[in-house]
Amino acid sequence: MKKVDGLEPKIRYPTQSGRFYESNSQLLINQIERCFLHELGPGKLPIISENTSCNLIGLVCPHAGYMFSGPVAAHSYNALAIDCKPETVIILGPNHTGYGSALSLMNKGSWMTPLGNVEIDDKIANFIANQSKIVDIDELAHKFEHSIEVQLPFLQYLYGSRFKFVPICFQLQDLTTIQQIGKTLAKVLSSNKVIIIATSDMTHYKPQQTAIDQDLEALRAVEKLNLERFYSLIKTKGITACGYGPIAVMIVVCKELKAQESKLLCYKTSGDITGDFSSVVGYASMSFKK
Repeated sequence: MKKVDGLEPKIRYPTQSGRFYESNSQLLINQIERCFLHELGPGKLPIISENTSCNLIGLVCPHAGYMFSGPVAAHSYNALAIDCKPETVIILGPNHTGYGSALSLMNKGSWMTPLGNVEIDDKIANFIANQSKIVDIDELAHKFEHSIEVQLPFLQYLYGSRFKFVPICFQLQDLTTIQQIGKTLAKVLSSNKVIIIATSDMTHYKPQQTAIDQDLEALRAVEKLNLERFYSLIKTKGITACGYGPIAVMIVVCKELKAQESKLLCYKTSGDITGDFSSVVGYASMSFKK
């Protein structure tokens, strides 16, 4: 990024480097490639499309440490690589820290990872803030949040720093908020060069079969773009998906854009990695197409 009026550009430094993913650039590339090649991953490295017009509306991705959820996330990023090279990626993630505004985005600067810096799309960020009326411009909510950060190295592995992004962090996940944000983002996605990534882990710390049963029921509702049933299942089954709001926004956007395909690409749990099935976390990857 260039200096503006003699000021250094604002940089959000990584907080999960060396924890959720490798801190060395080459080791991180190797780690991401192992996610793609893993027996629970796609089983192959992605072939990147030269298409600049995206058929994808967006993806659902998990956000745990790469050693746990990376192979599942690789299914979504493989689908993206096959589809297109987006100019801008809007990343929706839950707020785990409790810091900052209840619904917030950053509208300037860049985020650093071991693979370089990714610039925020200030034009789209400001459009979202102005159109929605309920999204605050607030950096504090993003300062230590991991859910959005861990998506960036996967995107950089595919595209280097040849894309921009907009981070939106959710504490508010009620239906009224979700409907309003979804309709705003649908206007942004009238461009075929913008996609959404909604990041969420699914059931937390339940026995393997309990997690599988309730998560797959909820994910079937997402595939059918049934927002009301999805919310009902979250409540009645006590499904502890941390980013159910971002997933719900994806449903709203898909309905606004009359999506033609919504597909569960992969569902696994931490138990499938560790072999401990007594208390697992569920991970899902999904794709949504126009």
